[in-house]
Amino acid sequence: MKVQVFRTVLSVCFMILLACDSQTQPLQPQQVFESADLKPVLVTDQVSNPWGMAFLPDGKILITEKTGSIVLIEDDKVLNTNVLGGPESKVQGQGGLLDIALHPDFEINRWVYFTFASDKGEGTGAMTALSRAQWDGQGFENHEILYKGSPNTRRGQHFGSRITFDSENHVYFSIGDRGARDENPQDISRDGGKIYRLKDDGSIPSDNPFVGQANAKTAVYSFGHRNPQGMGTHPQTGQIYAHEHGPQGGDELNLIEKGKNYGWPVITYGVNYGGNPITDETKREGMEQPVTYWVPSIAPCGLAFVHNSKYEGWEGDMILGSLKFNYLVRLVIKDDKVVKEEQLAKGIGRVRNVVMGNDGYLYVGVEGAGLYRLETKE
Repeated sequence: MKVQVFRTVLSVCFMILLACDSQTQPLQPQQVFESADLKPVLVTDQVSNPWGMAFLPDGKILITEKTGSIVLIEDDKVLNTNVLGGPESKVQGQGGLLDIALHPDFEINRWVYFTFASDKGEGTGAMTALSRAQWDGQGFENHEILYKGSPNTRRGQHFGSRITFDSENHVYFSIGDRGARDENPQDISRDGGKIYRLKDDGSIPSDNPFVGQANAKTAVYSFGHRNPQGMGTHPQTGQIYAHEHGPQGGDELNLIEKGKNYGWPVITYGVNYGGNPITDETKREGMEQPVTYWVPSIAPCGLAFVHNSKYEGWEGDMILGSLKFNYLVRLVIKDDKVVKEEQLAKGIGRVRNVVMGNDGYLYVGVEGAGLYRLETKE
Protein backbone atom coordinates (compact mmCIF):
# COMPACT_ATOMS: atom_id res chain seq x y z
CA MET A 1 0.00 0.00 0.00
CA LYS A 2 2.79 2.40 0.94
CA VAL A 3 4.60 1.57 -2.30
CA GLN A 4 1.44 2.32 -4.32
CA VAL A 5 0.94 5.66 -2.52
CA PHE A 6 4.59 6.56 -3.14
CA ARG A 7 4.26 5.74 -6.83
CA THR A 8 1.09 7.85 -7.08
CA VAL A 9 2.74 10.84 -5.38
CA LEU A 10 5.83 10.47 -7.56
CA SER A 11 3.66 10.38 -10.70
CA VAL A 12 1.75 13.52 -9.67
CA CYS A 13 5.01 15.37 -8.93
CA PHE A 14 6.40 14.39 -12.31
CA MET A 15 3.26 15.68 -14.07
CA ILE A 16 3.49 18.97 -12.19
CA LEU A 17 7.12 19.37 -13.22
CA LEU A 18 6.22 18.72 -16.84
CA ALA A 19 3.43 21.30 -16.69
CA CYS A 20 5.73 23.90 -15.16
CA ASP A 21 8.41 23.21 -17.73
CA SER A 22 5.93 23.55 -20.61
CA GLN A 23 5.17 27.08 -19.45
CA THR A 24 8.81 28.16 -19.61
CA GLN A 25 10.15 26.23 -22.58
CA PRO A 26 9.14 26.84 -26.21
CA LEU A 27 7.77 23.92 -28.13
CA GLN A 28 10.29 22.41 -30.49
CA PRO A 29 8.31 19.98 -32.64
CA GLN A 30 9.68 16.47 -32.37
CA GLN A 31 7.60 14.97 -35.18
CA VAL A 32 7.88 16.50 -38.63
CA PHE A 33 5.43 15.40 -41.30
CA GLU A 34 6.07 15.40 -45.04
CA SER A 35 3.36 16.24 -47.57
CA ALA A 36 3.18 14.92 -51.12
CA ASP A 37 -0.23 16.42 -51.92
CA LEU A 38 1.07 19.62 -53.55
CA LYS A 39 3.15 20.37 -56.61
CA PRO A 40 5.26 23.46 -57.36
CA VAL A 41 4.47 24.86 -60.82
CA LEU A 42 6.98 27.24 -62.40
CA VAL A 43 5.45 30.64 -63.13
CA THR A 44 8.59 32.25 -64.53
CA ASP A 45 12.34 31.72 -64.43
CA GLN A 46 13.01 35.37 -65.33
CA VAL A 47 13.67 36.40 -61.72
CA SER A 48 16.92 35.38 -60.06
CA ASN A 49 16.68 36.49 -56.41
CA PRO A 50 13.00 37.30 -55.75
CA TRP A 51 13.24 38.90 -52.33
CA GLY A 52 9.79 40.44 -51.99
CA MET A 53 6.38 39.98 -53.63
CA ALA A 54 3.20 42.02 -53.66
CA PHE A 55 -0.06 41.05 -55.39
CA LEU A 56 -2.00 43.92 -56.93
CA PRO A 57 -5.82 43.79 -56.85
CA ASP A 58 -5.94 43.32 -60.66
CA GLY A 59 -3.87 40.13 -60.41
CA LYS A 60 -0.49 41.55 -61.40
CA ILE A 61 2.53 40.74 -59.23
CA LEU A 62 5.34 43.10 -58.22
CA ILE A 63 8.61 41.34 -57.36
CA THR A 64 11.75 42.92 -55.94
CA GLU A 65 15.13 41.63 -57.05
CA LYS A 66 17.95 41.99 -54.52
CA THR A 67 20.08 43.61 -57.24
CA GLY A 68 17.69 46.59 -57.26
CA SER A 69 15.14 46.06 -60.02
CA ILE A 70 11.37 45.64 -59.68
CA VAL A 71 9.67 43.10 -61.96
CA LEU A 72 6.02 43.23 -63.05
CA ILE A 73 4.21 39.96 -63.91
CA GLU A 74 0.74 39.35 -65.30
CA ASP A 75 -0.83 35.99 -66.23
CA ASP A 76 2.48 34.20 -65.63
CA LYS A 77 4.30 36.49 -68.09
CA VAL A 78 6.89 39.14 -67.34
CA LEU A 79 5.65 42.54 -68.54
CA ASN A 80 8.53 44.67 -67.26
CA THR A 81 11.90 43.73 -65.74
CA ASN A 82 12.70 47.25 -64.53
CA VAL A 83 9.70 49.13 -63.15
CA LEU A 84 10.75 52.73 -62.52
CA GLY A 85 10.24 55.06 -59.57
CA GLY A 86 11.13 52.78 -56.66
CA PRO A 87 13.97 53.12 -54.15
CA GLU A 88 17.65 53.46 -55.03
CA SER A 89 19.21 50.58 -53.14
CA LYS A 90 22.83 49.64 -52.51
CA VAL A 91 23.93 46.04 -53.01
CA GLN A 92 26.22 45.22 -50.10
CA GLY A 93 26.63 41.63 -48.91
CA GLN A 94 23.19 40.43 -47.86
CA GLY A 95 21.74 43.88 -48.50
CA GLY A 96 20.02 45.30 -51.55
CA LEU A 97 16.40 45.84 -52.53
CA LEU A 98 14.48 43.74 -50.01
CA ASP A 99 10.78 43.59 -49.19
CA ILE A 100 7.69 45.12 -50.80
CA ALA A 101 4.16 45.41 -49.37
CA LEU A 102 0.89 47.11 -50.27
CA HIS A 103 -0.82 49.49 -47.86
CA PRO A 104 -4.01 47.86 -46.48
CA ASP A 105 -5.99 50.66 -48.20
CA PHE A 106 -3.99 50.38 -51.43
CA GLU A 107 -7.07 50.55 -53.66
CA ILE A 108 -7.76 54.02 -52.25
CA ASN A 109 -4.29 55.53 -51.74
CA ARG A 110 -2.03 53.42 -54.06
CA TRP A 111 0.85 53.39 -51.53
CA VAL A 112 3.46 50.63 -51.79
CA TYR A 113 6.16 50.16 -49.10
CA PHE A 114 9.77 48.98 -49.51
CA THR A 115 12.72 48.00 -47.35
CA PHE A 116 16.22 48.23 -48.79
CA ALA A 117 19.89 48.84 -48.06
CA SER A 118 20.61 52.56 -48.37
CA ASP A 119 23.91 54.44 -48.34
CA LYS A 120 22.26 57.77 -47.49
CA GLY A 121 23.07 59.47 -44.21
CA GLU A 122 25.75 59.11 -41.57
CA GLY A 123 28.80 56.91 -42.11
CA THR A 124 30.13 54.79 -44.97
CA GLY A 125 28.50 51.62 -46.20
CA ALA A 126 24.77 51.05 -45.83
CA MET A 127 21.88 50.54 -43.40
CA THR A 128 18.29 49.37 -43.79
CA ALA A 129 15.64 51.92 -44.75
CA LEU A 130 11.84 51.92 -45.12
CA SER A 131 10.19 53.94 -47.88
CA ARG A 132 6.95 54.25 -49.80
CA ALA A 133 5.82 55.30 -53.28
CA GLN A 134 2.52 55.47 -55.16
CA TRP A 135 1.69 53.03 -57.94
CA ASP A 136 0.38 54.68 -61.11
CA GLY A 137 -0.39 51.51 -63.04
CA GLN A 138 2.96 51.36 -64.83
CA GLY A 139 5.52 52.57 -62.29
CA PHE A 140 5.96 54.52 -59.07
CA GLU A 141 5.83 58.19 -58.20
CA ASN A 142 6.20 60.33 -55.06
CA HIS A 143 8.85 58.06 -53.54
CA GLU A 144 9.82 59.05 -49.99
CA ILE A 145 12.01 57.55 -47.26
CA LEU A 146 10.06 57.10 -44.01
CA TYR A 147 12.83 55.72 -41.78
CA LYS A 148 16.54 55.22 -42.24
CA GLY A 149 18.58 53.25 -39.72
CA SER A 150 21.91 54.75 -38.66
CA PRO A 151 24.81 54.82 -38.79
CA ASN A 152 25.82 53.16 -42.04
CA THR A 153 28.31 50.33 -41.75
CA ARG A 154 30.47 48.44 -44.22
CA ARG A 155 29.41 45.12 -42.72
CA GLY A 156 27.53 42.99 -45.19
CA GLN A 157 25.28 40.91 -42.94
CA HIS A 158 21.91 41.06 -41.19
CA PHE A 159 19.93 43.84 -42.87
CA GLY A 160 16.60 42.08 -42.14
CA SER A 161 14.08 43.02 -43.48
CA ARG A 162 10.34 42.36 -43.77
CA ILE A 163 7.20 44.51 -43.67
CA THR A 164 3.71 43.95 -42.24
CA PHE A 165 0.72 46.05 -41.10
CA ASP A 166 -1.71 45.85 -38.20
CA SER A 167 -5.45 46.55 -38.14
CA GLU A 168 -4.84 50.25 -37.46
CA ASN A 169 -2.55 50.54 -40.53
CA HIS A 170 0.64 50.90 -38.51
CA VAL A 171 3.57 49.65 -40.54
CA TYR A 172 6.08 47.26 -38.93
CA PHE A 173 9.51 46.42 -40.35
CA SER A 174 12.65 44.69 -39.17
CA ILE A 175 16.34 45.54 -39.16
CA GLY A 176 18.88 42.86 -38.27
CA ASP A 177 21.74 43.44 -35.84
CA ARG A 178 24.04 44.34 -38.78
CA GLY A 179 26.76 42.04 -37.46
CA ALA A 180 27.16 44.05 -34.26
CA ARG A 181 25.56 41.67 -31.80
CA ASP A 182 27.26 43.09 -28.72
CA GLU A 183 26.32 46.69 -29.51
CA ASN A 184 22.94 46.91 -31.23
CA PRO A 185 20.24 44.38 -30.23
CA GLN A 186 20.08 45.12 -26.49
CA ASP A 187 20.54 48.92 -26.77
CA ILE A 188 17.33 50.80 -27.62
CA SER A 189 19.34 53.95 -28.33
CA ARG A 190 20.87 52.21 -31.36
CA ASP A 191 19.35 50.93 -34.59
CA GLY A 192 19.73 47.27 -35.48
CA GLY A 193 18.36 44.07 -33.96
CA LYS A 194 14.91 45.63 -33.71
CA ILE A 195 11.36 45.54 -35.04
CA TYR A 196 9.99 49.02 -35.66
CA ARG A 197 6.45 50.46 -35.73
CA LEU A 198 5.41 53.65 -37.50
CA LYS A 199 2.22 55.30 -38.62
CA ASP A 200 1.70 54.77 -42.33
CA ASP A 201 3.08 58.27 -43.08
CA GLY A 202 6.30 57.55 -41.19
CA SER A 203 5.49 59.47 -38.01
CA ILE A 204 5.98 57.91 -34.56
CA PRO A 205 2.86 56.56 -32.81
CA SER A 206 2.44 58.21 -29.42
CA ASP A 207 1.85 54.80 -27.79
CA ASN A 208 5.10 53.24 -29.00
CA PRO A 209 6.78 51.61 -25.99
CA PHE A 210 9.84 53.86 -25.71
CA VAL A 211 8.30 57.24 -26.48
CA GLY A 212 9.48 59.69 -23.82
CA GLN A 213 12.46 57.57 -22.77
CA ALA A 214 15.75 59.45 -22.92
CA ASN A 215 17.96 58.66 -25.94
CA ALA A 216 15.66 55.86 -27.12
CA LYS A 217 14.88 55.18 -30.77
CA THR A 218 11.18 55.86 -30.42
CA ALA A 219 10.28 53.90 -33.58
CA VAL A 220 11.37 50.68 -31.83
CA TYR A 221 8.56 48.26 -31.00
CA SER A 222 10.61 45.22 -29.85
CA PHE A 223 14.31 44.47 -29.49
CA GLY A 224 16.86 41.73 -28.91
CA HIS A 225 16.56 40.31 -32.44
CA ARG A 226 19.32 38.85 -34.62
CA ASN A 227 18.17 38.87 -38.26
CA PRO A 228 14.39 38.73 -38.84
CA GLN A 229 13.68 37.74 -42.44
CA GLY A 230 10.06 36.72 -42.07
CA MET A 231 7.16 38.63 -40.54
CA GLY A 232 3.40 38.56 -40.89
CA THR A 233 0.08 39.43 -39.26
CA HIS A 234 -2.32 36.61 -38.45
CA PRO A 235 -5.50 37.18 -40.51
CA GLN A 236 -7.85 36.18 -37.66
CA THR A 237 -6.12 37.22 -34.43
CA GLY A 238 -4.14 40.23 -35.66
CA GLN A 239 -1.07 38.94 -33.80
CA ILE A 240 2.29 39.66 -35.38
CA TYR A 241 4.81 36.85 -35.74
CA ALA A 242 8.42 37.07 -36.91
CA HIS A 243 11.13 34.50 -37.40
CA GLU A 244 14.83 35.16 -37.38
CA HIS A 245 18.07 33.46 -38.30
CA GLY A 246 20.03 32.11 -35.37
CA PRO A 247 23.79 31.61 -35.56
CA GLN A 248 24.68 27.90 -35.88
CA GLY A 249 21.37 26.52 -34.65
CA GLY A 250 18.75 28.47 -32.78
CA ASP A 251 16.55 29.91 -35.55
CA GLU A 252 13.48 31.31 -33.78
CA LEU A 253 9.80 32.00 -34.37
CA ASN A 254 8.54 34.75 -32.06
CA LEU A 255 5.20 36.30 -31.20
CA ILE A 256 6.02 40.01 -31.36
CA GLU A 257 4.68 42.09 -28.50
CA LYS A 258 5.04 45.73 -27.52
CA GLY A 259 8.29 46.63 -25.75
CA LYS A 260 9.43 43.02 -25.30
CA ASN A 261 13.07 41.88 -25.32
CA TYR A 262 13.71 38.71 -27.35
CA GLY A 263 17.09 38.08 -25.84
CA TRP A 264 19.76 38.09 -28.55
CA PRO A 265 22.65 37.60 -27.82
CA VAL A 266 22.17 37.17 -24.07
CA ILE A 267 20.05 34.05 -24.55
CA THR A 268 20.02 31.74 -27.57
CA TYR A 269 19.58 28.10 -28.53
CA GLY A 270 22.44 28.41 -31.01
CA VAL A 271 26.24 28.54 -30.89
CA ASN A 272 28.90 30.36 -32.88
CA TYR A 273 29.79 29.04 -36.31
CA GLY A 274 32.39 26.40 -35.54
CA GLY A 275 30.68 25.32 -32.34
CA ASN A 276 32.01 27.73 -29.71
CA PRO A 277 29.36 28.86 -27.21
CA ILE A 278 27.90 32.37 -27.36
CA THR A 279 26.30 32.13 -23.92
CA ASP A 280 25.38 29.40 -21.47
CA GLU A 281 21.85 30.82 -21.10
CA THR A 282 18.78 29.81 -23.07
CA LYS A 283 16.37 31.76 -20.88
CA ARG A 284 16.46 34.70 -18.52
CA GLU A 285 13.82 36.62 -16.60
CA GLY A 286 12.57 39.60 -18.60
CA MET A 287 13.45 38.02 -21.95
CA GLU A 288 10.93 36.28 -24.19
CA GLN A 289 11.06 32.63 -25.17
CA PRO A 290 10.40 31.76 -28.83
CA VAL A 291 7.18 30.07 -29.88
CA THR A 292 9.43 27.44 -31.45
CA TYR A 293 13.04 27.12 -32.57
CA TRP A 294 15.13 24.99 -34.90
CA VAL A 295 18.30 23.08 -34.09
CA PRO A 296 19.95 22.55 -36.51
CA SER A 297 19.15 25.78 -38.34
CA ILE A 298 16.80 25.66 -41.31
CA ALA A 299 17.68 29.29 -42.30
CA PRO A 300 14.07 30.56 -42.44
CA CYS A 301 13.08 33.21 -44.95
CA GLY A 302 9.67 34.59 -45.86
CA LEU A 303 6.45 34.08 -43.90
CA ALA A 304 2.82 33.89 -45.00
CA PHE A 305 -0.48 33.03 -43.34
CA VAL A 306 -2.90 30.92 -45.33
CA HIS A 307 -6.25 32.65 -45.88
CA ASN A 308 -8.99 32.50 -48.53
CA SER A 309 -7.04 29.65 -50.07
CA LYS A 310 -7.51 26.50 -52.13
CA TYR A 311 -5.79 24.41 -49.43
CA GLU A 312 -8.45 22.57 -47.46
CA GLY A 313 -8.02 22.72 -43.68
CA TRP A 314 -5.10 25.14 -43.74
CA GLU A 315 -6.88 28.40 -42.88
CA GLY A 316 -4.72 30.44 -40.48
CA ASP A 317 -1.69 28.15 -40.76
CA MET A 318 1.78 29.65 -41.17
CA ILE A 319 4.03 28.90 -44.15
CA LEU A 320 7.71 29.76 -44.20
CA GLY A 321 10.69 28.86 -46.36
CA SER A 322 14.01 27.15 -45.68
CA LEU A 323 17.04 28.52 -47.47
CA LYS A 324 19.23 25.73 -46.12
CA PHE A 325 17.12 22.63 -46.74
CA ASN A 326 15.22 23.70 -49.88
CA TYR A 327 11.66 23.22 -48.69
CA LEU A 328 8.64 24.98 -47.23
CA VAL A 329 7.45 24.54 -43.66
CA ARG A 330 3.81 24.55 -42.59
CA LEU A 331 3.21 25.31 -38.93
CA VAL A 332 -0.14 24.70 -37.24
CA ILE A 333 -0.40 27.06 -34.26
CA LYS A 334 -2.96 26.69 -31.47
CA ASP A 335 -3.05 29.00 -28.43
CA ASP A 336 0.32 30.49 -29.44
CA LYS A 337 1.96 27.05 -29.56
CA VAL A 338 3.12 25.03 -32.55
CA VAL A 339 1.22 21.74 -32.53
CA LYS A 340 2.31 20.41 -35.92
CA GLU A 341 5.19 21.00 -38.33
CA GLU A 342 5.00 19.75 -41.91
CA GLN A 343 7.55 19.89 -44.74
CA LEU A 344 6.27 20.84 -48.20
CA ALA A 345 7.75 20.97 -51.70
CA LYS A 346 11.01 19.28 -50.71
CA GLY A 347 13.83 20.00 -53.14
CA ILE A 348 12.25 23.15 -54.57
CA GLY A 349 15.46 25.14 -53.92
CA ARG A 350 16.58 27.99 -51.66
CA VAL A 351 13.30 29.58 -50.65
CA ARG A 352 13.74 33.33 -50.36
CA ASN A 353 10.09 34.26 -49.96
CA VAL A 354 6.57 32.88 -49.76
CA VAL A 355 3.41 34.96 -50.19
CA MET A 356 -0.31 34.19 -50.26
CA GLY A 357 -1.60 35.16 -53.69
CA ASN A 358 -5.03 36.71 -54.20
CA ASP A 359 -5.98 33.72 -56.40
CA GLY A 360 -5.93 31.32 -53.43
CA TYR A 361 -2.48 29.85 -54.09
CA LEU A 362 0.85 30.26 -52.33
CA TYR A 363 3.65 31.72 -54.42
CA VAL A 364 7.27 30.86 -53.71
CA GLY A 365 10.36 32.84 -54.71
CA VAL A 366 13.39 30.55 -55.16
CA GLU A 367 16.94 31.85 -55.56
CA GLY A 368 18.39 31.07 -58.97
CA ALA A 369 15.23 29.30 -60.13
CA GLY A 370 12.38 31.81 -60.31
CA LEU A 371 8.80 32.07 -59.10
CA TYR A 372 6.61 29.03 -58.34
CA ARG A 373 2.94 28.55 -57.58
CA LEU A 374 2.07 25.78 -55.12
CA GLU A 375 -0.86 23.94 -56.68
CA THR A 376 -2.93 21.04 -55.39
CA LYS A 377 -2.58 17.69 -57.13
CA GLU A 378 -5.69 16.43 -58.90
